[in-house]
Amino acid sequence: MSSLRKEAASLHKAASGLRGIGHHTAKPLQEFKTASHDLSALGALGSLLSAKDDIHEGMTTLAKLTKQLDEEWAAEAKLIGEISDAFDLLDILLAAQARARKS
Repeated sequence: MSSLRKEAASLHKAASGLRGIGHHTAKPLQEFKTASHDLSALGALGSLLSAKDDIHEGMTTLAKLTKQLDEEWAAEAKLIGEISDAFDLLDILLAAQARARKS
């Protein structure tokens, strides 16, 4: 029974970690999106090679993928949290069953 409790605690910790990812990536992602609109560092070379549009498009795609990853991690964190809760409940039910058998 205690192994279920340990597993539930471990899952809960993992879910909490996944939920926190968005807080750590929000600012860098916003800065990355902003930088994709200001590609002046490429100067004339970027304009001559038409690279600016390609780079902007690539950076926009990367930002969208990062947002999708964040959403996927949030969904996984929710699922892991629900599994952790189920393990906690199972542990309680097994303990109650063991007490009932002893009586």
